Amino acid sequence: MNPNLSRLQPYPFERLKQLFAGVTPNPNYRPISLGIGEPRHATPKLVTDALTANLSGLASYPATAGEPALREAAAGWLQRRYGVSVNPATQILPVNGSREALFALTQTVVDSTQAGATVLCPNPFYQIYEGATLLAGAQPYYVPSDPKRNFAVDWDSVPAEVWARTQMIFTCSPGNPTGAVMPLDEWKKLFELSDRYGFVIASDECYSEIYFRDEPPLGGLEAAVKLGRSDFKNLIALTSLSKRSNVPGMRSGFVAGDAALIKPFLLYRTYHGGAMSTVVQAASVAAWNDEQHVIENRNLYREKFAQVTPLLSAVLDVALPDAAFYLWAGVKGSDTDFARDLLALYNVTVLPGSYLAREAHGFNPGAGRIRMALVAETAECVEAAERIAQFVQSRT
Repeated sequence: MNPNLSRLQPYPFERLKQLFAGVTPNPNYRPISLGIGEPRHATPKLVTDALTANLSGLASYPATAGEPALREAAAGWLQRRYGVSVNPATQILPVNGSREALFALTQTVVDSTQAGATVLCPNPFYQIYEGATLLAGAQPYYVPSDPKRNFAVDWDSVPAEVWARTQMIFTCSPGNPTGAVMPLDEWKKLFELSDRYGFVIASDECYSEIYFRDEPPLGGLEAAVKLGRSDFKNLIALTSLSKRSNVPGMRSGFVAGDAALIKPFLLYRTYHGGAMSTVVQAASVAAWNDEQHVIENRNLYREKFAQVTPLLSAVLDVALPDAAFYLWAGVKGSDTDFARDLLALYNVTVLPGSYLAREAHGFNPGAGRIRMALVAETAECVEAAERIAQFVQSRT
């Protein structure tokens, strides 16, 4: 067996299941889950129509590089959304969702024969970053987020000797679980470090279309162009339709950036079996080419957060995030005790923040926080917030 499998940590939801073992939720309340970040708004009709209209595609093998129409649709969206021009033939590759791409890209980039091969990830983080690193034979290095700076990652805390052996870093903007967006000066710092040490930047941007202010979040490719890096050297941006278009089960996204990285990534995926069904490709073209359903989806989240955030900010340390569909709230005492007791007394599920981070450099930056995914309909999220407020008030 691959010995690196033994290095994998249990996924947060497995730990949550263990935490809740033996807990009997209060039967006077119907269950409400804010635990899993799975979009629950309706899938757009234009996507389902495109799927059913292209079922004949099931009769043929898809190409790993994808159909030209899909790559061109992705390039067109990048131009409209970010003002970024890419070559659809050499700088874009369709992928089966961002999780699969994050994992496969890490296997492509990491050279485990180099002593001390290291991959940096923010802390707290999306756990695939860690798992992909470990299975690539590298060592993860956890870089803490600073709540005093809107949960910006403290890249300055990384020692020079760690940078020297770093082969890849993960960024996540808008962030999971914090919702923080990286500003241009942070990108400038990372590009300069990449030039100095030669590492690849994997920019996870799957929450880019859910935001609460007028200005949309800055993307990695957009930041590169603003800083005169139109070749996107050592940069790969990863995005997905799951959150943007409410199609998590379709497993569709794309990566874009440095053509010198896209080429070996395509080779890896050819052997890995990462081709996207032409049926899904056709539906993806329809989704990337339409913006109205994205605007409507974003408005649903804005309405939801506008109602829920004030209810929770009155009793918890929480504020409207820059983007994404999570509230990242500070609680008094243990985050695991909070989650377990909330389920028992009010039948609401939240995810302990410590499960989304690792203890590193003497502390766990997720401890004392909870993540709430506001993915259900507004009325259900409001009811959950009212129960949480009652729970907090009863504890104090």
